[in-house]
Amino acid sequence: DHVERLEEWIDVMTDKLPELTSFILPTGGRASAQLHVARTVCRRAERRTVGLVQDGVCDPNVLRYLNRLSDFFFTAARWTNYCEGQEEIQYRRPLRGAKQRNRVQVSLRDEQK
Repeated sequence: DHVERLEEWIDVMTDKLPELTSFILPTGGRASAQLHVARTVCRRAERRTVGLVQDGVCDPNVLRYLNRLSDFFFTAARWTNYCEGQEEIQYRRPLRGAKQRNRVQVSLRDEQK
């Protein structure tokens, strides 16, 4: 099934990446940026499909597929950054009393599994 295949590809890429411990900003090279845009478009399609599924017009498996596809694009963007030696920018919660979140650049290569 297509959803399972996406999950397998996600798992293969995730095995090499450092664990995600905070929200990351969509950054990196050109390929990664394009994958992040594809993820955004996929999420939009997912949101618009919800009503179709609720109205019985669309198969609920479409939502499962779109959800996994957007996760695939996210993971592929991280994987691309990893392969290109790009850094991620983590968006961390502020310390108590701070007004703004902290942006921290993290190398994907330094934290290899």
